[in-house]
Amino acid sequence: MSSAIAGTQLGATTLDGAVARIALAAALGLFLGLEREWSEKPAGIRTFSLISLLAAVFTVLDRELLLVAGALLVIAQGTLLGIRGLSSEATGLSLTTSVSMLVAYGVGALVARGFVIEGVTVAVLSSLLLVLKRELHRFAGGLSRAELRSATEFAILAFVIYPLLPATPVTLAVAGLSVDIEPRAAWLMTVAVAGIGIVNYAIVTTYGGRGIAVTGFFGGLASSTAVVGTMLDHVRQRPSARAYAVAAVVLADAAMAARNLAIVVAFTLSTGLLLDAAVPLLAVVLGSVAVAAATADWGERVEVPLDSPFSLRNALGFGAIFAAVILAGGLAEAGFGALGFYVTAALTGLVSSAGATSSAVLLYRTGSLDGDAAALAVLLATASSVVVKAALTAAGPDRRFAVRVTLWSGALLAVGGAVALVVLA
Repeated sequence: MSSAIAGTQLGATTLDGAVARIALAAALGLFLGLEREWSEKPAGIRTFSLISLLAAVFTVLDRELLLVAGALLVIAQGTLLGIRGLSSEATGLSLTTSVSMLVAYGVGALVARGFVIEGVTVAVLSSLLLVLKRELHRFAGGLSRAELRSATEFAILAFVIYPLLPATPVTLAVAGLSVDIEPRAAWLMTVAVAGIGIVNYAIVTTYGGRGIAVTGFFGGLASSTAVVGTMLDHVRQRPSARAYAVAAVVLADAAMAARNLAIVVAFTLSTGLLLDAAVPLLAVVLGSVAVAAATADWGERVEVPLDSPFSLRNALGFGAIFAAVILAGGLAEAGFGALGFYVTAALTGLVSSAGATSSAVLLYRTGSLDGDAAALAVLLATASSVVVKAALTAAGPDRRFAVRVTLWSGALLAVGGAVALVVLA
């Protein structure tokens, strides 16, 4: 009796699960067809919902031949729509609708097979692509050749090379010393920094002239050196704009610290968040924003000229420096203890605090550095970046500008150092 009851319950559960998936497949098909219906295309809400429903039914029946036959039927129907579109000036070529129908069929099959999250994701992304038709065409048409090339090169780095790299740590031995490196995680750091540059190139290009906040912070994410150089030229031409220029440099420091904080959080959250580094970095970010808000009139408008959103040479150069830092830092730590890595991180921070931060994080992930050592290395690299930007302003002709930047930079370092002492204690 108990086995019969159990079998009945199991059958009911299976039935309920199948019914729910079939209903969800139909709903997602309807969702996909909304935009096509609104755009007055040949296939709309009912057609798309029925296509997803058909795929779900064939999948639940677990007949591969039926599933393939259904897909061929959808392809044939889409082809007929495309041919009819070519012969009709009013309708136009319906390739998007044809492909969308096949996507709806795939969504139905995914959901019915139990890949609910994957099916919903495909449906949402596909609908988003359909809705953003004009915006996407406008964006693609407005790209320059350099920007298009940059996007292609970035895609190769992110989606072609990255999956080919080993996902497990690799041990390198040099002069009797060994260090563990995660090739895929190391490459991901390079891709992440390049991606930040691309995103912020777009932001600065679009909004760069609307305020010192965008120019300083987002320009600092893309290139803090460009911000400092632009502010030096701005002060040279208009000495009365010192306050705005100081705010821009301080915001560039905030951007640099925020970028390092993002790297720390993103790559240590799963293995044990480096609070000893995250809290002082957050203090530097907040302190920089407070200084900029108190010293500048946000009505001032400046531009940060950025030539290209992404440079393959620069990205590979950063990757080479990054790899060298990981290797040198790991070997220094293995041969001379934490002190050797601290020196390496401080010197690297003069050139790329992101590279030094990434190196410390990766060595922490592999266990080559403990939490305290990794946090101190991140903070040393951040402090070096603040110092080098202040030193760059000292090369300009306006001494008052350089002094104010130096004083505020020293104040930020003092705040960050005080917080670090409290946290590390």
